[in-house]
This record gives sequence, structure tokens and C-alpha cells, in this order.
Amino acid sequence: MEATIEVTGLHKRFGSTTALDGMSFTVTPGQVTGFVGPNGAGKSTTMRVILGLDAADEGSALVGGRPYRSLRHPLSHVGALLDAAALQPSRSARNHLLWLAHSQGLRAKRVDQVIEQAGLQSAVRRKAGGFSLGMRQRLGIAAALLGDPPVLMLDEPFNGLDPEGIVWMRGFLRALAAQGRAVLVSSHLMSELQDTADHLVVVGRGRVIADTSVADLLAVASGDRVTLRTSARPEAMTVLAHAGATVAATGRGTLTVSGLAAEKIVALLGESAVPFSEVSPHHASLEEAYMELTRDAVEFRAEPAGEVAT
Repeated sequence: MEATIEVTGLHKRFGSTTALDGMSFTVTPGQVTGFVGPNGAGKSTTMRVILGLDAADEGSALVGGRPYRSLRHPLSHVGALLDAAALQPSRSARNHLLWLAHSQGLRAKRVDQVIEQAGLQSAVRRKAGGFSLGMRQRLGIAAALLGDPPVLMLDEPFNGLDPEGIVWMRGFLRALAAQGRAVLVSSHLMSELQDTADHLVVVGRGRVIADTSVADLLAVASGDRVTLRTSARPEAMTVLAHAGATVAATGRGTLTVSGLAAEKIVALLGESAVPFSEVSPHHASLEEAYMELTRDAVEFRAEPAGEVAT
């Protein structure tokens, strides 16, 4: 079976609310694809449609070229983790996996293999209801891997993990992609996706805003901006603004400058005797790039601290 997810022209309404408005993208094998967007952007609805849990009003969602509902043994085609709390709390971790394996015609040996992959050896006899969120995430990952599927789809897998677990998850996802699997990961943690994802699908208000590699997105977001560190921030801002630059304060003693080359900045500050300790190309973070892309797609926006909405 081909390791792809193909989403084409999905439309979905819940009453008067438009959840999906022409959502289209493809998840290809051999890479981790981050699926990101503000709350209400349509990420969860899209994943539910792919798995046949919700029906689209228009469009299609295919796994390996086929609708999920047509898959006889779905866990052997696509493994998914949408809700780490979706388990029977009185069952042990091993029994939870055993009944899932039995439903797909899989042997108990496979259960033991995924327990080891997910790092659950010390907790297999414990009741899942007593697990922390991080341990439930690991149990959900183990369940998703039961059928050794070519496609994996995980919703917020970093939630609840401690630092050690986050490091493990990063490496684990990349290792799965390196095996030739298609891996779709929804997350709000841009810092984790920057170290994990190869490709990003950014969505807002039910449609795709950007479908690009992480490297290309960061290059565009960085643009021609320059980072300047100076102990004389007001004086530097005045000199550079008069020269036609766009200057923004990004931290104590740190400015981001657009519209002037680094060499020109150095010359201008030197001529005006404005001290500085660093002038370097600005390297945007994935969070910066994401915030810029989704600025107009945020459905719920908080008031700044100290201000009250009227």
C-alpha cells in the first residue's frame, strides 16, 4: 500500500459554522509533516474526516489511495492517535493493546514489540486509568504502531511529555519517517516541530495557508532582516530610521532591522559613534514564521495585559 494521505477539497459545516473550506494537501512518505494552525482552524476535523469519524460535505480524504472505511484491517494501513484519554481505565496497558491487536488479527508478540518501542515495559501491568498524560501518550503511540502501518497520524503527541519524553518523541518520529512512512503530526508546540518536521501544512479558517518545507518557510520569514545588539538602543533606532530602515525592538538591547544591509548598518552606526556588539543576519524561528502566517486567521484573540475589552 502506498504511504500517503491525500486530502482534496474538503468542505464541512456544523450548523452555521464552517469547519473546512476547501482543505487540500498531501502527506508524502519519508518525512514528518507538521499540521499546524490556530484553534478552530480545522485540524481536528480534517483528521477525523480522514479516519471516517466525520463525513465531509464535499471532497475526499484517502489513505494510500483508498477511503479509510474501505480498509479491511485499518491498523495495518494507518495508525492514529487523536485522543490519549480514549481508553478503558480499568484495563492494564498490555490488555488494552491485546484487545486492539485481537480485533485486527494481530498476534500477542506484536503487542510486546510495540510496548518496547514506546518505552512502556515498566508499566504494562498497571491500569491505564492511573497513567499520567505522558504515559497515555506513549500507550497511544504503541496502539498506533500495532499494525506496523505505512501511515501515521498523531494529534498533539508532545502534550504531557517531560523533557526526556519530548527528546524521545522527536527522535522517534524522525526514525519512523526515515523508514519510509508518511507521518502527519498536529501540534501547537512550534519549537518541537522545528526540530522534528521536514514539511509544514499551515491552516486557518478551514483552508490551507501554506504548504511548504520548514527550511523554505524559515528562509522566507528571515528575509533580509538583520539582528542588532546595542547598549544604545534609542540612538541606534533614530540613526537607522533616518536612513530609511524599518526597526523593531525585539528584546533588551536587541533590534531587528529591515531595509538595510548589515554592512550599511555597521557604517552608519560607526559614523554616528553608536556602540554595538553584534550585527548579524536574522534567523527567524518557526514560531515567528507561524505567527506571521496565521495573524489574520486567529479566531480567538486575547486582550493585551492591562487592557480591558469594552
